Amino acid sequence: MTEIATARLRLRNWREGDFAPFAALNADPEVMRHFPARLDRAESDDLAVEIRRRIARQGWGFWAVEVAAPEEPVSGFIGFVGLNRPGFEAHFTPCIEIGWRLGRAAWGRGYATEAARAALDFAFHDLGEPEVVAFTAAGNDRSRAVMERLGMSRDPADDFDHPAVSEGSPLRRHVLYRLPAPA
Repeated sequence: MTEIATARLRLRNWREGDFAPFAALNADPEVMRHFPARLDRAESDDLAVEIRRRIARQGWGFWAVEVAAPEEPVSGFIGFVGLNRPGFEAHFTPCIEIGWRLGRAAWGRGYATEAARAALDFAFHDLGEPEVVAFTAAGNDRSRAVMERLGMSRDPADDFDHPAVSEGSPLRRHVLYRLPAPA
């Protein structure tokens, strides 16, 4: 299992102690604003178990992220950042996506960008991926800003209706960002 350290963060495998704070962030209406529904404790635990299973199988995935720098105002588990193979068909799949979900206490501190840069480096240098994508509901300006800080670009022709989101939902329309491997 690959673990990644940055100046302030550790991207690592999941621990049982991560499940309760993960459930709390998955139940937070603001964190889950751009998802079809909040998750109850059982759904959140099931998701964490599945993420952990994928990491065990392939050595990487949506890593648990903890703040490791003692001088930071936030400490411990803050959410996840990492890589995934989407399980749906779209014009851009198969692919590797980068994604994140952090608790509100971690917002606005650059953690998502810092961890995502490390995950991208792993995708390009360790996995040899030619491209990484990211996608989110069209109105998710916070995640879109992270994608842009990472140097990802969007072509509106790539935008799509997410097949796992109900027809008629304002969250169905998704924007797609791409980042090619460095030359």
